[in-house]
Amino acid sequence: MPQTPPAALEVFAPIDDRPLLLALRALKLGDLLVAAPALKGLARTFDDHAVVFAGPAWLVPIARLVPGIGALLPTKGLDDPLAIEPGMVDVAANLHGNGPESRGLIAALNAREVIQHAPGPGMRGITRQDPREPEWLDGIHERTRWTRLVNAFGVDARDTDLGILTPDAAPLVPGAVVIHVGAFYGSRQWPVERFAAAARALAAECHTVVITGGDADRDRAAGVVQASGLPAESMLAGRLALDELAALIADARLVISADTGAAHLASAYGTPSVVIFGPAPVEEWGPPPGPHLTLTDASLRRGETFASEPDPALLAVTVDDVLDAAHRLAHIRSRQTSSH
Repeated sequence: MPQTPPAALEVFAPIDDRPLLLALRALKLGDLLVAAPALKGLARTFDDHAVVFAGPAWLVPIARLVPGIGALLPTKGLDDPLAIEPGMVDVAANLHGNGPESRGLIAALNAREVIQHAPGPGMRGITRQDPREPEWLDGIHERTRWTRLVNAFGVDARDTDLGILTPDAAPLVPGAVVIHVGAFYGSRQWPVERFAAAARALAAECHTVVITGGDADRDRAAGVVQASGLPAESMLAGRLALDELAALIADARLVISADTGAAHLASAYGTPSVVIFGPAPVEEWGPPPGPHLTLTDASLRRGETFASEPDPALLAVTVDDVLDAAHRLAHIRSRQTSSH
């Protein structure tokens, strides 16, 4: 089996001449973070392998913070073959899904061992390759889905093992209340005026409040800053690299966000968070036990992830709901601090 790693790899740790373990999950930030327990388990169990994460190149700043990941293979999606020669990967893990596209990319690697779910009932012509392959279960938490998969192959993975490393850089604003207004789809976009009202109330309580989001969220973030009366320097949307956002959240007093990557960073760092849910079920994507509160009205959930309008379950959450949750978390944290 060839041992020279492909030039396309973004390498974080020495690859040396170790065999390669490749884990495919060509999705977004939150998807990487919910798979972190499985990825860390793979690295622990296959400690004689170099672990390669196949995912979008823009995730490099966070992928390098997941203990055990040694390199990232840039992978935009499932349309093109992975940029690595067949036979170069020793162990391949499909942490992306269970459809024919992801299974096909994994099969093309010609790996010695493949970690994946059993084929679903509608997959004609696709047979089970390994008796250890577990059945795909609907309705379970994503963290559990992937730890359950790898554990079926003898891996030591725990779905509570979410922690990632903290970036070396100091947070731009230490101890801030981070209000993250970003959301990739409109279905998860809590209204600007509600974010602004929450920001204004928390700033009035002498908290340092900052507004974050990606490049596409600049207008929403600027609207929150203007409507809340926050100083201009509070507007950080589009100004932070991913590792800078991670450093900010790791040191934050509180994070308020829809169900996005920022909320999953808060889970990874144990930072108190208020997470507003819309189309996604809390029981499948919610934070772990700890200083986190989720807000939604599941009875109103439409569940259309790619919709352009906010999900009714998200719109059911009021500013008072968010502020009440924030104050409850502050009380919990103060009690925990005083107990030490």
